[in-house]
Amino acid sequence: MSKTKAERFFDDIRGKSIAFIGIGVSNNDVIRMFLKKGLDITVCDRRTREEAGEIAEEFKVLGAKLAFGENYLETACGCDIIFRAPGVYYNIPELKAAREAGKVVTSEMEVFFELCPCKIYAITGTDGKTTTTTIISEVLERSGRKVHKGGNIGRALLPIVEEIDENDAAVVELSSFQLISMRRSPDSALITNIYPDHLNVHSSMQEYIDAKTNIIAHQNAFSRTVLNADNEDTAMLKGLVRGKLNWFSRQKKPDRGAFLDGDGWLCYYEDRVTERIVNKDEIRIPGMHNVENYLAAIAMLYGEVPVSAFAETAREFGGVEHRIEFVRELDGVKYYNDSIATSPVSVIAGLNSFGRRIIVIAGGSDKKLDYNQLAEPINKYVKTLVLLGQTADKIEEAVKNYPDYDEDNCRIIRVKTMEEAVEAARMSAETGDVVSLSPASASFDMYKNFEERGRHYKSIVNALE
Repeated sequence: MSKTKAERFFDDIRGKSIAFIGIGVSNNDVIRMFLKKGLDITVCDRRTREEAGEIAEEFKVLGAKLAFGENYLETACGCDIIFRAPGVYYNIPELKAAREAGKVVTSEMEVFFELCPCKIYAITGTDGKTTTTTIISEVLERSGRKVHKGGNIGRALLPIVEEIDENDAAVVELSSFQLISMRRSPDSALITNIYPDHLNVHSSMQEYIDAKTNIIAHQNAFSRTVLNADNEDTAMLKGLVRGKLNWFSRQKKPDRGAFLDGDGWLCYYEDRVTERIVNKDEIRIPGMHNVENYLAAIAMLYGEVPVSAFAETAREFGGVEHRIEFVRELDGVKYYNDSIATSPVSVIAGLNSFGRRIIVIAGGSDKKLDYNQLAEPINKYVKTLVLLGQTADKIEEAVKNYPDYDEDNCRIIRVKTMEEAVEAARMSAETGDVVSLSPASASFDMYKNFEERGRHYKSIVNALE
């Protein structure tokens, strides 16, 4: 019996030294998998061994060599094969030098794309990618497919690649940090939108766009590409499409794809035929941005699944953790967790969802973004703005510089901790109010990631009496 592609891959790398840079979601399960196969593994991380904690001891017991602290990159780049976590920027000088020296620099997701035996549906974009990825997964599952969801959404897929059947579906969310080094594209690719983001890491906006473009740049003529007709930086990529191009639009009827009609129906149009799929009022999760997410999913999957699967998902799917996630109601005040809103654009989409003036907790680590675009919507939709973290000064400056700013209309409160932020929001709230954690910033000044931030916020809110 002939060997699978995965078996041949592991045979080929046996006997070579393999480094993993960065302990975290993307690498940890892959490290465990490789160690179980008896491969020569060195785990490298900028933290000290003491800071890494129990996971370092686990890897040592399983047989890994450890390189922690100051010289971790030097050790990693001395190995034959280097796996970088998405948080390790592809173009740092050390990795550039390693590539020039003939070393293999790769990642969990790159290898998964090489070895995956089933069809891959991949989603990227500045905003909406997590919810859209989950909607697509839900629709495929309702149509009877076995779905493997992962990537940037919080699960490594390479560790299960040998368990995946060719009739399954892999649904993958991809960040710019994963895509920047990708030289393979999926069978079906979707770009939700492109706005400035992560400019504290990427060398330029163009590099950020180029990274996103890798999701479609290597597709073949039998692929499907879905682009946002309402987003200029996304729509301009149409010239790169080799296969079938489907559009989605909330504003107009495309040549082919999904759109919202004048009666509020999400429709699909192709070959002069329009089919109504589901009405926007039936979508359980609120906000016009979620109408766009469903339009994107329809454009991605129409013709592959029963139309009823879209409507069933719209009526029953309650949303993803950390995206306008309802936490609790206390004293007539509703608390929401929107910790995944790490950019101004995603915060604006969230503010538009409530249809009223609310109380917002914002601020965090700086991604070098323009906060002036928040000025108008905050002045329009926010009655109390609670600020903390590195970006608090920039957000406050943007809001106060707005021509119609009125401190009585939009009160600003500065705090130092999440506990203080929740308490300030509670003290400002009256019966019928909404409080939302909507940071418009990354989390790394105070937390490991936006998930940790969101869960801390929820724990504080749930402990209120």
